[in-house]
Order: sequence, then structure tokens, then C-alpha cells
Amino acid sequence: MLPFDQIMAGDCIDVLATLPEKSVDLIFADPPYNMQLQQDLYRPNLSKVDAVDDEWDQFADVAAYDAFTRAWLTACRRVLKDNGTLWVIGTYHNIHRVGAILMDLGYWIINEIIWQKSNPMPNFRGVRFTNAHETLIWVKKDAKARYTFNYHAMKELNGGKQMRSDWHLPVCSGGERIHVNGIKAHSTQKPEALLERVILASSKPGDVVLDPFFGTGTTGAVAKRLGRRWIGIEREADYIRVAQARIDAVQAQPVSADTAGRNAPRVPFKRVIDAGLLGIGQTLVFDRDENRIAFIQGEGMLQYRERRGSIHQIGKLISGAPCNGWEHWYYVDARGDLRPIDDLRKQLRDQPST
Repeated sequence: MLPFDQIMAGDCIDVLATLPEKSVDLIFADPPYNMQLQQDLYRPNLSKVDAVDDEWDQFADVAAYDAFTRAWLTACRRVLKDNGTLWVIGTYHNIHRVGAILMDLGYWIINEIIWQKSNPMPNFRGVRFTNAHETLIWVKKDAKARYTFNYHAMKELNGGKQMRSDWHLPVCSGGERIHVNGIKAHSTQKPEALLERVILASSKPGDVVLDPFFGTGTTGAVAKRLGRRWIGIEREADYIRVAQARIDAVQAQPVSADTAGRNAPRVPFKRVIDAGLLGIGQTLVFDRDENRIAFIQGEGMLQYRERRGSIHQIGKLISGAPCNGWEHWYYVDARGDLRPIDDLRKQLRDQPST
């Protein structure tokens, strides 16, 4: 029996060995990156950068990291259903080694996704390009395996256009970033928008989603909200406490297979205004960056400097890439917090227009 909707404490390789073979539909893995920082990092004003220097990200050498990677990927392969898929995310520090090991183990690569960060941390030393992206590799168990891909759900998320393999999303910040006593609860917390795409793209309601490096529970929180069963594996007690409290507070929103797909009610931005949820002249903030603001105009248009256009058009203008404005524009709620306008679209989808 699978431990549905539970966090299992312990090392992921040991815990995975206790789960039934071919029992999981989807795995999302955010493993240690093996960054191997040699020294503290400082900003130009001499303040210390809150970098990834956690004990769990430290390995004796590259050979030790490779052995660890091979072990957990092998353990994941055993519990993954034949028609299931696995996603793994990383940076230049580790993703190329992970990709090679995936192929050595017989996994078949479906896609490589580039998560283009709209608000990356600068390179403070000025000795190389700013690291502004991370890479996700999406794989199935072998070349002939059938797998879930909710094409129309992704198209809906992308404003009606086919979704590409470059995803422009902000890093986890603001109210979404979890803090404990004023300190980040986890150094590499991922944004929920990223996990929403992964889970909507490659699973169905009721499917089992497993995360072997659960951290503060982003995968579990999004899976619960989207009507999936979830299993988390985490060895750090502090993370488990944060993750459990976070997931307990999530309101499950069971969805049908088509909720985010072709049959989902389309909601024009103008309807949000007509419903009184936002007003003419109100300010929207792009990717939580308060230096990039636009003003709501009539007919659901935005005014950004001298340009006028839809939430998608102005988003594309600012980011320089195709943009689903629902994911990138934020409004200020009654408490003064920045909230994604997509929350308002979801609210209206429960109240179909007549």
C-alpha cells in the first residue's frame, strides 16, 4: 500500500526501496546540485550573499556525486510505472552529468526545458555571464513507452499557443518564499508556477506524484491543489515541519482531466475588470518587479510607458519572449500583498458567465 499524501522521513534511496515496484505515475526530482562553493560570496556593498552552502549539497568529489545520482535514479526507475515519467532539474554544476547517467540507465529523453528566470541573482563578481536559467530534463522509461502529455492544458496555459521548451518564470520570492524566524526556510525553494506546469503537463487527476527531495513541499502543495495524490521523501526534520504545515494549509481543488485543457472556460482579462475584481487605472506589476508596472485601461488593455496592448502583448514586450500574461502579472490585494492575476481567473472559472 502506498503512503498517499505523506512525507516519508529518511534518505531517498533507502525509502524508495520500501515502495512497491511500478507504483508511481510521475516523479519530480530537485536533487543536490553539487555546487562546491570554495568561498563566501559578497555583493559590491560587502553584504554576504545567501548562497547554497548547505551540508546536503556537499560531496567528497565528482565521483561520489555520480555514484549518488546513479543510485537514486536507479531507485526511481524501479518505482516508476512503465507509462510514467520523471523530471529532474539542475544547473550547469550537475545537469550534464545527470543527463548522461539518465541515458546510461535506459531512460529516454522527451524534452529538455529551459527555465528562464525573469529575476535572476546577478553575478556580483562580474567575471562571467549571469546564470539566468536552470534546466529540466523530462524522461520516460524507454523509447517505446507511452506516457501522459496534456498538450491542450499547456496550450491553455500559454494563452492559446503551443507551449515551447523555454519557460519564462520568476524565481520564488516575495510572499511565496517561506521564511522561519526571518531566514529562508530552504535555499533552493522552487516557485509553484514551475511545478504547476510540470504536474499539469505530465499527470492526470488522481495520479501519484512523488518527490524524492521534498524540501519545503512545493511539489506536494501543488499536487494537492491540482487533485493529485503525492508522496514526499525528505531527510531533514526542519524541512519536514515546514512542508507539512504548508501542505496542511492548502485547499484541495479536485479537477477533471480537462480543467486546464481544451474544455476549460476561457476567461478574457476584460471579464476580470467587468466583474469588479480589478479596476481601470489600477497598477499591475510584472514578475513582482516594481520597476516594471503597467496601468489597466479600458477593454482589458494595459498601458506600459508609451505602449498599449493585452496582458500577453505587453508581457512579451517586457520579457522579449512569448508570454502568458496570466502567469506574470501581479496585483496588490487588500492586505498589500502581490498576488498573481491568475488567481482572479481561477475565481471566475467557478462562476461561468451567462
